[in-house]
Amino acid sequence: MDTRAYLDYLCQLAEKNNTIDAELYERYNVKRGLRNKDGTGVLVGLTEIGEVHGYILDEGERTPDHGRLLYRGIDIWDIVRGFQQEGRAGFEEVCYLLLFGELPNRENLMEFTRLLAEHRALPDGFVEDMILKAPSNDIMNKLARSVLAAYTYDRNADDLSIRNVLRQCLGLIARFPIMVAYGYQAKAHYYENKSLYIHLPQEELSTAENFLYMIRPDNQYTALEAELLDLALVLHAEHGGGNNSAFTVHVVSSTGTDTYSVIAAAVGSLKGPKHGGANIKVMEMIENIKDNVRDWHDEGELRDYLIKILRKEAFDGSGLIYGIGHAVYTLSDPRAVLLKQKAAELAREKNMEDEFGLYQAIEKMAPELFAAEKKVDKVVAPNVDFYSGFVYKMLNIPMELYTPIFAISRIAGWCAHRLEELISGGRIFRPAYKNVMGKKSYIPMAER
Repeated sequence: MDTRAYLDYLCQLAEKNNTIDAELYERYNVKRGLRNKDGTGVLVGLTEIGEVHGYILDEGERTPDHGRLLYRGIDIWDIVRGFQQEGRAGFEEVCYLLLFGELPNRENLMEFTRLLAEHRALPDGFVEDMILKAPSNDIMNKLARSVLAAYTYDRNADDLSIRNVLRQCLGLIARFPIMVAYGYQAKAHYYENKSLYIHLPQEELSTAENFLYMIRPDNQYTALEAELLDLALVLHAEHGGGNNSAFTVHVVSSTGTDTYSVIAAAVGSLKGPKHGGANIKVMEMIENIKDNVRDWHDEGELRDYLIKILRKEAFDGSGLIYGIGHAVYTLSDPRAVLLKQKAAELAREKNMEDEFGLYQAIEKMAPELFAAEKKVDKVVAPNVDFYSGFVYKMLNIPMELYTPIFAISRIAGWCAHRLEELISGGRIFRPAYKNVMGKKSYIPMAER
């Protein structure tokens, strides 16, 4: 048997002997995906870092409600309103809040921002040896490898004292934008034959400003562009302990392993299209709609094509309108609402109001069509992924950077959850799996 045929045989064998009867999950009341039957998450821990509210639960019945997102008990609306009214970046303030549980005063914020700036520089030889000599066609893959490589450059990599872990966390928060920017530049150069640009981060610039500065050949960006990217970073920084990557941080931290292994695992979780890559699916869907709907302003034509998508007759056959609906949020996702407001402003600046109108039309039609076609009464609204990809497109950011930008932001929440697990955890995560195979006898080789 040749290799290809043998691999086909092994694949069939693997599928045959790893298929568990769906009825067994019902019989043993297995919480698949750590979800209860009503769709709520199984309670596996406590946190003070982030809170996600999307519905009211009364005597087992879920009542849709407008979404709320709280960082350390403070509503995201109030946080955004605070720094935007003062005309300053907000991501650094949010990092401080998530890590230390309280808002910094002006002096603390200045010191913290200075501390991040000091930690931005990568170790000597890191760019050449760990990034440029080993480029990857996938930036998330490159980011995970860079995080693991950073272990080698840390003399106290395995020290789990809070002071040392905090030092490591500050270094990773500061360096994620640089690792991503340089990983992208290496990919563009070695895989796409583009010029190689390695711009050093600037101490006086915010995280958002530095990232735009480093990925653009001419270093140029507008104040509105930096403001919108900063807002995106703020909105993606944390989303409670139940999201897949934050849960990964708690699970892997509970083993007692080092910070770099924990964060690399979180990066791997976020890379998945069901988690961090969702906005790319939105963008692909929008491009497909633009290719197949001749007149975006014709509501009837657009409606007909969205119905085809829901019926699995168009786009990728999944039956999903990507970016619509959320596991927790029902009537609204506050992140989407905040991002949409600023997206409208940038769309005017970029002369992309026509395309922005297409998003608005889909947002308006999708919930009604979803209910009619799926025959369910689930309330759905746009989630943050629906508009974030469009925002990055207006910022002229390549699609392969969308999920890495999510990581640049979420590293703040990950580090907060790592500290919380080390300080308040104490037991290794060890959920139960029931074996439903039954006993078999060993068969001697000659009798097989």
